[in-house]
Amino acid sequence: MRSPLLDLPGAVAADAPDSDVAAHYGDLFAEQRALAKGEAVVDRSNREVIRISGADRLKWLNDLTSQKLDTLKPGEWTQTLDLDLQGRVLHHLTLVDDGESVLAHVEPGTAQSLIDYLDRMRFMLRVEVSRADDLAVLSTADADVLVPRAELPEHLGRPLAGLWAYEALRIEAHRPRLGFETDHKTIPHEVGWIGAAVHLTKGCYRGQETVARVHNLGHPPRRLVFLHLDGSVDTLPVHGDPVIFESQEVGVVGSAARHHELGPIALAVVKRTVPVDAPLLAGGVAASQEVVVPPDAGRNVSIDPSLRRRIR
Repeated sequence: MRSPLLDLPGAVAADAPDSDVAAHYGDLFAEQRALAKGEAVVDRSNREVIRISGADRLKWLNDLTSQKLDTLKPGEWTQTLDLDLQGRVLHHLTLVDDGESVLAHVEPGTAQSLIDYLDRMRFMLRVEVSRADDLAVLSTADADVLVPRAELPEHLGRPLAGLWAYEALRIEAHRPRLGFETDHKTIPHEVGWIGAAVHLTKGCYRGQETVARVHNLGHPPRRLVFLHLDGSVDTLPVHGDPVIFESQEVGVVGSAARHHELGPIALAVVKRTVPVDAPLLAGGVAASQEVVVPPDAGRNVSIDPSLRRRIR
């Protein structure tokens, strides 16, 4: 659904799947700086929102997804994953319970498949699942708020920053995004969603066996890396570009951006066996890597603490 904020002076639409919101409003780096300081807000109203109501909603979601939700307090935000039987990520939800309903926002184009799955799992429980197209997501650098879509322009209260600014700070913070740092084979350990979106000691849920096995063995097939890109070239790698080590393709670029302080940066997913200090080429651009998920991530290895924060 196209955002009315795209009609503001200077607004430039982002690329798909974010083309319904603004990439920027005319000054990318100023918008980034304002967002980093907590002085700006980002229109993320292209995110799809679902509403889950009913007395059994939290226990039900706790049984179906990866996060511990049965003790979630009203107003507390968290993340959870819908996994398939092999532990591969299907949906990533950012959610809050308002005391009456769970409100979850998901990637553009993914709400209906999630609703279809949840509807099949209702059985005789006291739960109802529906789209909440009346709500829109606004974000700061580290928090979200849901506002009435019809009143979106009235709920700003701060200067606007575009999605490019938000994405640059997301990449800097090593936060994966579904469909960018993930594919149809991704398991949670590979991108550092353990803790932030996966609770390791809760009860059973679909895909838990894979999560437990990888956690105990400590050998995810791939790992998320943060890349510092060569700033002497004018181009950025794009999503899906190959990552090369010693003339061999060892991974793919997820997201890339120009950061107001760090310069060109990216997130990529590479094979576990790639040396952590190896120089890489990302979409033809020279890159040095920073470890986000260690090659042997699991029970006895720490994942980047920033990924454990309960944020989007």
